Amino acid sequence: MPKVSVEIPQELLDDLNKHVGDNKKFVNQSDAIRTAIRKMLDTMDDIDRRHGRLKE
Repeated sequence: MPKVSVEIPQELLDDLNKHVGDNKKFVNQSDAIRTAIRKMLDTMDDIDRRHGRLKE
């Protein structure tokens, strides 16, 4: 799996880390970020579909 490096504000990282760890929503930061990207892309596809910009 390719690795990607990004810079994000500390406040955003702090918020992310509140959801990462044992008995939380995500097992690690990578899992949380992958899930967020998938959700964003699904949302963008839905918007594009509504506007007739997405080819099936």
